[in-house]
Amino acid sequence: MLEEVERWLATRSWSVTDRPLHTVLAAKQRTGQTISVVLPALNEEGTVGDIVAAIRHDLVEQVPLVDEIVVVDSGSTDRTSQVAAAAGARVVHRDDILPRIPAVPGKGEVLWRSLLVTGGDIVCFVDADLREFSADFVSGIVGPLLTDPGVDLVKGMYDRPLAGAAGQGGRVTELMARPLLNMHWPQLAGFVQPLGGEYAARRSLLEQLPFPVGYGVELGMLVDALHLVGLDALAQVDVGVRKHRHQDGQALGRMAAAIYRTAQLRLARGHLIRPALTQFERGANGFEPRTYSVDTEERPPMVEIAEYAHRQVA
Repeated sequence: MLEEVERWLATRSWSVTDRPLHTVLAAKQRTGQTISVVLPALNEEGTVGDIVAAIRHDLVEQVPLVDEIVVVDSGSTDRTSQVAAAAGARVVHRDDILPRIPAVPGKGEVLWRSLLVTGGDIVCFVDADLREFSADFVSGIVGPLLTDPGVDLVKGMYDRPLAGAAGQGGRVTELMARPLLNMHWPQLAGFVQPLGGEYAARRSLLEQLPFPVGYGVELGMLVDALHLVGLDALAQVDVGVRKHRHQDGQALGRMAAAIYRTAQLRLARGHLIRPALTQFERGANGFEPRTYSVDTEERPPMVEIAEYAHRQVA
């Protein structure tokens, strides 16, 4: 490991207990910064309500840390929107944001569009499929942004159990993202959960970053932020244990392909020879191929979008 990374681990890796809630709240009141929490959601009626309710109770009603909770629904066919709204979130449909640019499927697409419908100086992203959620996830990762003006982006780090086994989750991280980062961007080798969906950043940084529309958004954001603001502006906070719905192996394969593509573009700004991934499923006549397109689109930095510029002026 690089000496720079060892130093970073000692100075930019914290625990949620390092900043008690009263300290974080005092920093917010002192600096006057506002906080938006965004949950990208697709068919998460079973979990989104509990997450919103926990944030609202602990960090809006009990302690006035969070200024708005926004769920961006990316086309759910279940009751995700109704459940989220009943729990106290403002729900916005992905397709209603910036309608002149047709939306495409993907998590990064939703996160990018969320910048247009939130107002916080700090934007905190939280996945909507978490179980046994604690509001410490939010207070923990926004804490350094409120207390340290030199920090621009904070990732959550946590244990990710799989089928009851501690530390066995995050398979795409271990098989794809971590090797890529260690080999090509070794300054980022200290991130425990580089693909984790719980992180917070200053709006002033997010609006300058391109957003891969799909699963490559977290890796792309880390790499681009490193080049834009440097390693010391990035940090991570241990928030305990993350429990969520795990995807099957083929879904993970598609995720890995999108992440590899994101890395490839940042290495050479080139183009995939074949932006598709073929997988196999056993059918009535043996193994049958299924071919999926790999996300090949990225959204430009939000500061380049006219509607965003007009909103900022207004």
